Amino acid sequence: MARKVPEINSSSQADIAFLLLCFFLMTTSMDVDYGITRRLPPPVEQNDEDVKVKERNVMNVMINKSNKLLVNGRPCDVEMLKDKAKEFMTPRPGDESAPETETKTFDLIGDVLMTKGVISLQNDRATSYEMYIKVQDRLASAFNEMKNELSLKKFGKKYIELNEEQTKAINEAVPVRVSEAEPVDYKK
Repeated sequence: MARKVPEINSSSQADIAFLLLCFFLMTTSMDVDYGITRRLPPPVEQNDEDVKVKERNVMNVMINKSNKLLVNGRPCDVEMLKDKAKEFMTPRPGDESAPETETKTFDLIGDVLMTKGVISLQNDRATSYEMYIKVQDRLASAFNEMKNELSLKKFGKKYIELNEEQTKAINEAVPVRVSEAEPVDYKK
């Protein structure tokens, strides 16, 4: 006579597995990837008129497929981009080679001399993601430094220490003017 193998009652194993799953889902933290903080412009209504921008008001930044950076058609090291962008976006009234300027009045900070400059960024479709992010980072650093300088001048404290109203005023006075053009296929 064959001996019968005792069975293990497995009806509660599903309940235990479910409880373990719930435990790990509730106690595990997930890493959140943060993207590039850019506010996209509103959709453009179809207009037949072309917008003319003076050449002196535009700083052209291009990245080719070899990850080489060109600023206004000249080679530039990515480490120098922040300083070049900051220099370009800093108002210099009376300088005919610099972007045009205008004075605007803002709540909390009063009159501010602003530039009409815009940084136009264009890259090749084959540009590496790493280089693209480096360029974006350098441009963002330039604007952050300008915001910090105005914040210290107007409020006596760093930009990150401002309250919500002060931050809004500084953001209006130092807008991030970066225009991204459609990627292209450069031949160089």
